[in-house]
Amino acid sequence: MDLEEAKEFKERCTQCDAVSWGLTDEGKYYCTSCHNVTERTKEVIDPGAIPNTKMQAINRGLKRKKTLEKGWDWYVCEGFQYILYQQAEALKTLGVGPELKNEVLHNFWKRYLQKSKQAYCKNPIYTTKRKAAVLEDHLSRSDLESEPELLSDFSLPSFVESETEYQPAINTQKSIKASQSETASICSGSLDGVEYSRRKEKGIVKMTVPATLAFCYLSLLWQRETITLSDLLRFVEEDHIPYINTFQHFPEEMKLYGRDKGIFAIESWPDYEDIHKKVVEVATFLDLPRFPDITEDCYLHPNILCMKYLMEVNLPDEMHDLTCHVVKITGIGEVDFLTFDPVAKMAQTIKYDVQAVAVIIVVLKLLFLLDDNLEWSLSNLAEKHNKKNREDKPWFNFRKWYKIMKKTVDEKKQKWQEARAKYFWKSEKPLYHSSIDKSVVYKRREMVVNLQKQFSTLIGSTPSVEKKSPSSFQFNWTEENSDKTCFHGHSLQGILKNKGQSLTTKNSLYWLSTQKFCKSFCTHVTTYEESNYSYSYQFVLHLFSFLLRIKTSFLHEEVSLTEKRLFKSKYCKRKKTSRYKKKRR
Repeated sequence: MDLEEAKEFKERCTQCDAVSWGLTDEGKYYCTSCHNVTERTKEVIDPGAIPNTKMQAINRGLKRKKTLEKGWDWYVCEGFQYILYQQAEALKTLGVGPELKNEVLHNFWKRYLQKSKQAYCKNPIYTTKRKAAVLEDHLSRSDLESEPELLSDFSLPSFVESETEYQPAINTQKSIKASQSETASICSGSLDGVEYSRRKEKGIVKMTVPATLAFCYLSLLWQRETITLSDLLRFVEEDHIPYINTFQHFPEEMKLYGRDKGIFAIESWPDYEDIHKKVVEVATFLDLPRFPDITEDCYLHPNILCMKYLMEVNLPDEMHDLTCHVVKITGIGEVDFLTFDPVAKMAQTIKYDVQAVAVIIVVLKLLFLLDDNLEWSLSNLAEKHNKKNREDKPWFNFRKWYKIMKKTVDEKKQKWQEARAKYFWKSEKPLYHSSIDKSVVYKRREMVVNLQKQFSTLIGSTPSVEKKSPSSFQFNWTEENSDKTCFHGHSLQGILKNKGQSLTTKNSLYWLSTQKFCKSFCTHVTTYEESNYSYSYQFVLHLFSFLLRIKTSFLHEEVSLTEKRLFKSKYCKRKKTSRYKKKRR
């Protein structure tokens, strides 16, 4: 190190603002105050003083370090593209076919980039004249004049090629390694982070991290895969699908800080209602055609989903005939009703899982009334019959089922709440507001990690989170040597009676969950106050709400809508009588 030869370098240090430089053995300037090493090197007057091999090694080191420290020039949409790539790969490991990533999701994303004018157009937004010229040179006329066709053969390298290293791409242009150019952003790692956070254009759906799940679900729905929206969100929560802190898996060259933090950092779990609304919003914005038909042999058909959820909550198999009958009467099993059509005037995707659960609740009300009275009387009859006829097929006992399910759900819910409370939201890759704060943030992060390790050593335990294997079922009632009774094979004979050649329920009463629906301009269909309903009905709502991770009020609305379709004539009579009373007054 030579301090005398470094006196001619008069620039201030970017870290401590001092002017005190020295030279390393490789010829780089370093600050004697804070020991910050710069990329500037002293010009060599005599080439013989430094061997040629050493000069080549220095040059290679400079290029490699400059690439890592400065990073690539990248756009926000490329960050979302990488998140979608990760999620598509995760879905592939869950058993989803590769066509979802290579064809469907890719085409949806390509369509979004063109609709939002971020790529596949002559003048993408937030690009300099130089960048726009480059894009024009690479784009073909077919890409510019025509919209991307669904399920076409065209493929983006980032979605199709299964490479170990991801290379972000927009169109055919790969990200350019950054240099000291005017396009580099000071307030964000991405080139358009500041502009993107401020962007509010009418008619354009702004891309967010929750919107990536909307893209995934639309792709699953197009492929008619065996994953519902509630399953997708549960897999996210169980960390089988990347969502929280996905940015920490970005390539090292994609620097992320400043405004990028507000765009990619998520500190809340995805909500069913929010994602469902986002699904409709994205599909309408993309102007997607009618989705493939949902037929009776499709997993999303209510008959199949009802069977799945009956098994899930340990209810008798015989209830499936009744759920199929309700589906047929209400017409919710028709192809036109179930198939999603974004082009339609009233575009709305069916909440397939919530709808199936609502049908089961309606059937439970038809059988047991759920008024805190009849269900317990029927349970007494079933208990007496089962004691007298131990060898026969047991009758379904609602009270016994209630006790077993309440205990099981309470235990499951407690573990779920503890897991949520223990969840560590901070990412392994710390975020900082500017490149100047980088060293401080990393030092703080390193100090926190060391303290956590020391604390774990003192208490004699290492914090570890068990990652559950992915499954469509949350409860298993067929395990051997289980203390919990399986009700799948139990009979409904004590609840049903013969009427001619058909069976009908002994209970002839029914109470409607909603007497009066809100007007069309209201934001909700109906209101739900627990104090107005029986404890049995509340328990059933809470059971299925926890199963789907949705609000009880949200499920109550779907039950009310199902009842409105089932008892359509009663609602029509109610309207007529109300009109007649108004006329008389």
